[in-house]
Amino acid sequence: MSAIAPALAAASALATGGAACGLVLPERARPAAVGACTAGVGAAGLVAGVAALGGQRWAASFPDLLPLAGMHLAMDALSGLFVAVSGGVIVAAAVYGIGYTRHGLTGRGVQAVLPLFAWTLVMVPAGAAVSTFLLLWELMAAASLLLVVAEHRRRASVREAGVWYAVMTHLGLVALLIALVLFAARAGGETFPVLRSSADGLSPSVRGTVFVLSLVAFGSKAGMVPLHAWLPRAHPEAPSHVSALMSAAMVNLGAYGVIRVGFDLLGGGPRWWGVLTLALGAVTVVYGIVQAAVATDLKRLLAYSTSENLGLVLIGVGAALLFEAGGNPAPAALGLAAALLHVVNHAAFKALLFGAAGSVLHATGTRDLDALGGLRPRMPYTTALFALGALGALALPPGNGFISEWLLLQSLIHGLAVPGAATAVVLPVAIAAIALAAGLAAAAFVKALGVGFFARPRSVAAERAVESPRPMLAGMGLCAAACVGLALLPGALADGLDRAVEASGVQVSRPLGGGELQLRLTQLSGRLAPLWIAAALVAAGAVVLLLVRAAARAPRRVDAPLWDCGAGAPTARMEYTATSFAEPLQRVFDDVLAPEQDVEVTPVRESAYLVERVRYQRKVPDRIEHRLYLPVLHLLARAGRAARGLADGSVHRYLGYGFATLVALLLVLAVAR
Repeated sequence: MSAIAPALAAASALATGGAACGLVLPERARPAAVGACTAGVGAAGLVAGVAALGGQRWAASFPDLLPLAGMHLAMDALSGLFVAVSGGVIVAAAVYGIGYTRHGLTGRGVQAVLPLFAWTLVMVPAGAAVSTFLLLWELMAAASLLLVVAEHRRRASVREAGVWYAVMTHLGLVALLIALVLFAARAGGETFPVLRSSADGLSPSVRGTVFVLSLVAFGSKAGMVPLHAWLPRAHPEAPSHVSALMSAAMVNLGAYGVIRVGFDLLGGGPRWWGVLTLALGAVTVVYGIVQAAVATDLKRLLAYSTSENLGLVLIGVGAALLFEAGGNPAPAALGLAAALLHVVNHAAFKALLFGAAGSVLHATGTRDLDALGGLRPRMPYTTALFALGALGALALPPGNGFISEWLLLQSLIHGLAVPGAATAVVLPVAIAAIALAAGLAAAAFVKALGVGFFARPRSVAAERAVESPRPMLAGMGLCAAACVGLALLPGALADGLDRAVEASGVQVSRPLGGGELQLRLTQLSGRLAPLWIAAALVAAGAVVLLLVRAAARAPRRVDAPLWDCGAGAPTARMEYTATSFAEPLQRVFDDVLAPEQDVEVTPVRESAYLVERVRYQRKVPDRIEHRLYLPVLHLLARAGRAARGLADGSVHRYLGYGFATLVALLLVLAVAR
């Protein structure tokens, strides 16, 4: 008997119960009850996903649940992987949220929506028809929007972030709606089996249109440049456990959509699909990590890091599309497996990092790295957990992110042997982008950890910080355990990844092998033993520590104080801030970042020649937002002001507008025939 159906039924019941608890229970009991139900939704999703990864399949139709089309659900290994990832993140975020929401986020609306948002994260990959998928997708977007604006009464920036998120996510929905409706209309049905069986009969132009529109829609959800503008605004302003859910689970569904439509429903396509996806992924990787490296807002840094990591996933997906179109299924399967493994790894370390950032915000009330510092002795557990998450985000052993990036590089390097101008040009660029991103990621997270946690405190709030409550530490602890397990024993996931790749339609069986203390490439030469690498690093560290201790035992002259050139002990004002740490890097990328500088001089009242205060301000805005979106917004605002005269309240004029629109539509239909 399949465990998927009862698990999804349990998730639905727990989500309903959690929403009811959020609406009915008194404020004191609300966070714990809602958190427990939400964690149950996640646990049920985890069970369903693991069962699908283990080889179980499930499908069900409910013709009376939705008018006209009914509701169609199905689970295979591909959707199971994303459901399992969402379930694991939900469990950790829900436990964390019990402690986090007790301090000002206990409102009925927020508490009632949280379990419903978690339920949509579990159910979206199970949608198996166009109408069902679009309904679940929109429910997910609406629920996440309500959670993003949860603190809109406290900060104006939350309202602005909500507007950006609402506009971007619904533009993506329009593109997705056009793509899937066009696909269903040409296929003669809307269920995924009908779409899958009729894809070969579609014309190349229809297939290309569906893929490009789907890539735009799902790419905007995944934070793909230049459609990423909502991500660095919404993630920092949302409550931290919601940020974790969005960054570690929701954005993954953008990658799921590209894989489901591009590989499974359309059955792959020409080479330019892969080149386009891979190029957009490479641009996203570089742009995201450059912005993260110069960011001084801790959660904004993590949001840009999310964009970078989903860019890595898109590189893997694009490479797989490119190799599959070129008739080279072995590197294609490896590229797709690397992308899927990076989805899992990113979910683990990004949920941990957002949890730690939320702990910092909970303890100090600020996300500004320039105002932090000195948190290590005051928040030792949070510091250790943030360091573990940062290690995962780096492409260095023994972090869990290293494993998937190594697999991705293996796929690209083996793909260089594939003939064709596209592979000869695009693959070296992609490899260079990954290498550059790895170096910049190290700079970004060394800055966040060193300036935010290890430096001297630079504000009263940082000096008075205390460790987070136990539920928050427990939620982060679950993510930390996942990071360690993925870093040391990735071979345990090999069978599930193989089934997910096979479910996507790539014509290669079992690209990965595991089960031992290593990860093997079964179709290509290559293997990795992360546990032994970690053991070697620990042994080397122990040797270095012993040598340092042995050297410290030598007698030292401590009788006289050292000469300090009259400077005395350093203060917090003398040390590196996040801004100054990133300044050399910012100079290198000045042409890309285009920083804005402002010098404000305030003269004394008695004379304009005497200066009372000089204020220097330098900030690095998102250049794409400023150069692409803001001009469009200004143009729309001007058009709106100019069109005010058309709405003068005259009923006759409004009837005229309606009549003219109807005539125009009839003319269009007549010409289109």
